[in-house]
Amino acid sequence: MKPLRLLAALLAPLLLLLLCLAGPARADEGPDPKAPIAVAPVDDAWRAALPRDAQLATQAYLDRLAPAAVQRANQYEEGGYWLQLAEFLLGLGVAALMLGGRRSARVRDWTQRVGRRPLFRDGLYGAVYGFSAAVLMLPLRFYQGHVREHAYGMSTQSVGAWWGEWAIGLGLEALGAALVVALLYAVIRRAGAHWWLWGTALCGGLLALLLLVHPVWIAPLFNTYTPLEPGPVRSAVLAMAQANGVPTAEVYTFDASRQTQRISANVSGLGSSAQVRLNDNLLKRTSLPEIRAVMGHELGHYVLNHGLKMLMQFTLLILFGFLFCQWALSRLFAHFGARWGTQAVGDVASLPLLAAVFSFFMLLATPVFNTIVRTQEIEADRFGLNLARDPHGFAEAMLKLADYRKPDPGALEEFVFFHHPSARHRIHDAMRWREAMGTP
Repeated sequence: MKPLRLLAALLAPLLLLLLCLAGPARADEGPDPKAPIAVAPVDDAWRAALPRDAQLATQAYLDRLAPAAVQRANQYEEGGYWLQLAEFLLGLGVAALMLGGRRSARVRDWTQRVGRRPLFRDGLYGAVYGFSAAVLMLPLRFYQGHVREHAYGMSTQSVGAWWGEWAIGLGLEALGAALVVALLYAVIRRAGAHWWLWGTALCGGLLALLLLVHPVWIAPLFNTYTPLEPGPVRSAVLAMAQANGVPTAEVYTFDASRQTQRISANVSGLGSSAQVRLNDNLLKRTSLPEIRAVMGHELGHYVLNHGLKMLMQFTLLILFGFLFCQWALSRLFAHFGARWGTQAVGDVASLPLLAAVFSFFMLLATPVFNTIVRTQEIEADRFGLNLARDPHGFAEAMLKLADYRKPDPGALEEFVFFHHPSARHRIHDAMRWREAMGTP
């Protein structure tokens, strides 16, 4: 059997197995997946009586999570690992399908017949590839974003609303793929053997553009952003922002409850484009001390220039990824290029191969990618603790994240899979701050 046919034959049953592993347990095998998170309520007297020792205080907080809630969070998190693998394998399947039978080469030939300029032809190929990949990934996306989220009681979105957002995302993916592919292959052909260097520079620039454009043009396609009404929350958040040089005179809320029950917030944009945003779930499900703690964390990302730092770190990761691609593509072209109808990295028909090899690199680099993000999250946590000065508010908010994050993973598991610190790690930081500062 030919390699591509063998890959296609193996992918279907393997993906089915992975989806089964990623799903919730049956009712007779564990907790009700739709049961709300159970956190034992406490009062100020309980907090004042907590041990001064940070480890003991952390355990006291974690002990308030009901065992059923912990089991559900563990199942959800661990199933997500299998979904990451399923997404990678399905991406390989898409690449195999495009390369097999010279399909990618035929799409390239078609674009050359209908387009006069290389930039337009490559952009057209990118749109076709982006659209095709999105459609082929649809079953996994629907399971991951709708079926599974409802099974675990986290989604509030109807199937019609999900399809509407998917259609908008499909258009954005096709348009984005057209732009990126057109520019990338123009750079690749012009740079020749040094395409990996100039391609990295282009991708870094496009990431910066995305950071600027996303909060203004893309995010409003999925949610409605409105200024937060005057009140204690707005006053507290604005005071923290303005005291730390965040250039904003407004706080925005958005209607995430139409899609999910998750709490979230962010300070989006770069430089003077920063916008302070929190979702309506955070307003409904948490107290003012918790909101101040969460927003102190988000403001920390801006004040510590995490957006710019992460942009530089991810660009460096892309550089190593492109170097890996240059090494791997030359060998793959030599063995299979004639069969695929593409034998040069500057040929847009090789895009599926480039995408597959780069995704393989990113799979191997998962611990590196997650560590970059997790390190910045830890820095923002500590900034937020010093700004909000409420370790209990922060700890309470972290317990609520146990809806969808495993609260107490092993050290190796957290290193490899977690892009945010675990609840144990974050609550321990808060309790260590409390111990060191001598607060109640």
